[in-house]
Amino acid sequence: MITLNVPDMSCGHCKATVEKAVAGVDPTAQVAVDLTTRSVGVTSTRSTADLIAALKVAGFEATAA
Repeated sequence: MITLNVPDMSCGHCKATVEKAVAGVDPTAQVAVDLTTRSVGVTSTRSTADLIAALKVAGFEATAA
């Protein structure tokens, strides 16, 4: 599982946007968003860099945890 820190994620809309962004690069990915810790756990065949890039396009800066 890849864990990403997404500091600007704070609401349900943010959660949905993050999930959609990840699904855009890997439709089979499993995504677990934690708004309290502002982190996202992703089980995916895509690289961490691919996921971070997808989130950036969606408007969220992310870093590997």
